[in-house]
Amino acid sequence: MTPLRAFTHGIGAVLVLLLAFLAPLATAHEIRPAFLQVREIAPDHYDVLWKVPRTEETVLDLTPRFGPGFTLTPTDKGGIINGFVLFNYRLTGTRGLGGTRLAIAGLEQSTVDALVEIRWREGHRDSYLLQPTQPSVTIEADPSWRTVARTYVTLGIEHILTGFDHLLFVLALVIITRGTARIIKTITAFTLAHSITLSLAALGYVHVPAPPVEATIALSIVFLAVEILRGIEGHTTLTARWPWLIAFTFGLLHGLGFAGALAAIGLPQSAIPLALACFNIGVELGQLAFVALVLVAMRLLTLRPAWPLPLRKLAPYAIGAISMFWVIERLAAFTAPAT
Repeated sequence: MTPLRAFTHGIGAVLVLLLAFLAPLATAHEIRPAFLQVREIAPDHYDVLWKVPRTEETVLDLTPRFGPGFTLTPTDKGGIINGFVLFNYRLTGTRGLGGTRLAIAGLEQSTVDALVEIRWREGHRDSYLLQPTQPSVTIEADPSWRTVARTYVTLGIEHILTGFDHLLFVLALVIITRGTARIIKTITAFTLAHSITLSLAALGYVHVPAPPVEATIALSIVFLAVEILRGIEGHTTLTARWPWLIAFTFGLLHGLGFAGALAAIGLPQSAIPLALACFNIGVELGQLAFVALVLVAMRLLTLRPAWPLPLRKLAPYAIGAISMFWVIERLAAFTAPAT
């Protein structure tokens, strides 16, 4: 075993343990931003839908705040659907929304983002992303494509960097693949595959129920953990011979997982191709940043020519344990009552 390859298992073990610590803090590969939809129904009159994420115990205390001259009036009691609490309002003002300030009160004290969609009577839609570090925005009087692009690139980056199952899969691919050139080829195959299924699903050409997709994604990581372990024990594995083929095959599945998250966020109807492309770009930027971090760590921290066998086996065992936990959790969710 080369020094670099030996250290791969050492750094892999460290990163796996880090992911194991972080994984319980978030639902794997799911982001649930708050969602504010403002629909213009007449000059200076708007219907407002406000979706706030909730858990079994709490509902986030977040409230939209419009600028001076606007009045927000509740129209009904709202409801609960798919982990969100819904509120409906009527917004009236003495002027149009263009050029005014919109803020989400309480967002700066939370850990979620808020996606804003404004539907104008002329038919076009504008999107904004508010975050705890930037809880307000000036609504553009003449919005540009840059607003949509910036919003969905950011969402894509956030999704992959909080998608611990996808990161764990990519980490396993890097561990099992020998050589920088083969790693690049393998990650490219994974990117191409999940871009295909993400696009097809987001555009409505493919529909697969989320629960089996979630469970099978976790199983794909278990498969790679077994392949890594067999490689350590001296076996020539399918993934070691053709990592790009395995990456492409499972990448098709992971793309459906990305599509599920994107469906929860929504796409602006007036700019679907742009928003979809930018979300995909964001996912790839986040993924490349993670791969670069792993490769740099492997290059800089090669400390010894050989790691003890138990330590080399720690990475695949940790990967397998975490992913099997996700498998069991997601299979159990098949029969869990809807919330």
